[in-house]
Amino acid sequence: MKPVEKAEGIGGMLTAFRKLVRGSKKITFIGCPGWCNPFAELLGYVLRDAGKEMVFIPNLRKDMAAKVEMTAYGMQLGEKADPHSDTIVLLGGLAMPKMEVDVDGLNTLIDEITDGHAGRQIFGVCVGGVFQKAGWDKLIDFDYLVDADMGVTIYGFK
Repeated sequence: MKPVEKAEGIGGMLTAFRKLVRGSKKITFIGCPGWCNPFAELLGYVLRDAGKEMVFIPNLRKDMAAKVEMTAYGMQLGEKADPHSDTIVLLGGLAMPKMEVDVDGLNTLIDEITDGHAGRQIFGVCVGGVFQKAGWDKLIDFDYLVDADMGVTIYGFK
């Protein structure tokens, strides 16, 4: 794995993501509920006018796949949807140890969702190297991995 591009901040992460999925027709995000679905909505926001269908699957629950769609409140999860797509985006929360996700089960799910899509793509989007720390960069056949780092500073005024 070698770096192919560097960017700064949330804007840099979103721009990099938009470039990577340019050729995708339909995107299925897979992540843990609560932590990852807001990231799917944020990533989906930069594609809101791109004509791409987007779906979110919580954990490995393909039966719970829901549309990621634009609403008056921004991008949100909507009605149930068919998760089959040409592009998978794995979100880093899945690789956190406490989530106990079965990587073999995840690879099987990826194969099911992308069945019939010869040019399938698999992307990972994470913070703080979580996929690499969990060893998933060697267990998942990623095309690209977007790894963001975030510094946090708290200022007190009283």
